[in-house]
Formats: sequence, C-alpha cells, structure tokens
Amino acid sequence: MSAMLQPGPQLRAIEYGDLEAVLAVERAAYSFPWTRGNFVDSLAAGYLAEMLVDDRVGLVGYYVAMAGVGEMHLLNLTVTPAQQRRGHSRTLLDALVGRCRDQGLATLWLEVRASNVRARHVYARRGFAEVGLRRGYYPAGKAQREDAIVMSLPLGEG
Repeated sequence: MSAMLQPGPQLRAIEYGDLEAVLAVERAAYSFPWTRGNFVDSLAAGYLAEMLVDDRVGLVGYYVAMAGVGEMHLLNLTVTPAQQRRGHSRTLLDALVGRCRDQGLATLWLEVRASNVRARHVYARRGFAEVGLRRGYYPAGKAQREDAIVMSLPLGEG
C-alpha cells in the first residue's frame, strides 16, 4: 500500500477576511505587532500581501511588501511561532523574490531589528547585504527604541 502524498503549504493573496488569523499570528510573534489598521491600509493601498497556508495547520506565515519605482520594500515577513525553524521564512522570501523578478524590479529592500539575528541570517543566506542603519527605528518598550539594519538584495538575472 502506498502512502498518500501530503500537499505542502500553498501561497495565496491575503484578503480582508484573513485579518483575524493574520493578527493572531502577528500578536503571537512580536512584542510590538502591526495593528489591524496597518494591514487594512496595506491591503487598501494595493501592496503585495501573501500568506502561506497549510491544510493541516492553517496559517503558516505571510509577507507584505510595497512596490516603488524599480524596487520592492519588504515591510513585514512573519512565520507563526509554532511553525518557525522549518524553512517557511525562506519559502516566503523566495516567493517574494520571484514576484519581484517577474516584475523586472532591480532591488528588494528591508529593515530588520538589529537584535533579530535569526532573521538577519536568513536574509544574508538569501544574498541580502547589510547596507545601512536606521537609529531608533523600532519601538523597544518604555520609551526605548531599537536600531534597524537596512538590507538590500540586487535582483539581477537569477
């Protein structure tokens, strides 16, 4: 008897009806999560917003990115804590890079917390370079701020 193949997670656009699930992941993953308004505004503005969904576990992760002239800016990439360290962030990032290349964009930009070593490692392994610093970019509690590392990925022929 042969084993049944389990389909993998599928990528699809985030819709307004998905926001409760997305917000639950956002709140579980971050001390300073995006608000419903951040997601609503992103969807209303037509930003690229996609989620990775698995029939067995539900929402795995998502990203939101804003297109500019010849470039894309990754605003949020999140994997639900229970699904982290399984390659899902790489899957999401690779999907976004593919969308950028399909659109003929030259560069993908992002900011990441200086303290988020795991994410910085994922980005570096995908070819991103640390190109700048935004001092005090992120909230860090009790009127404190945390620096962001600016990273970029050239999107030449790939």
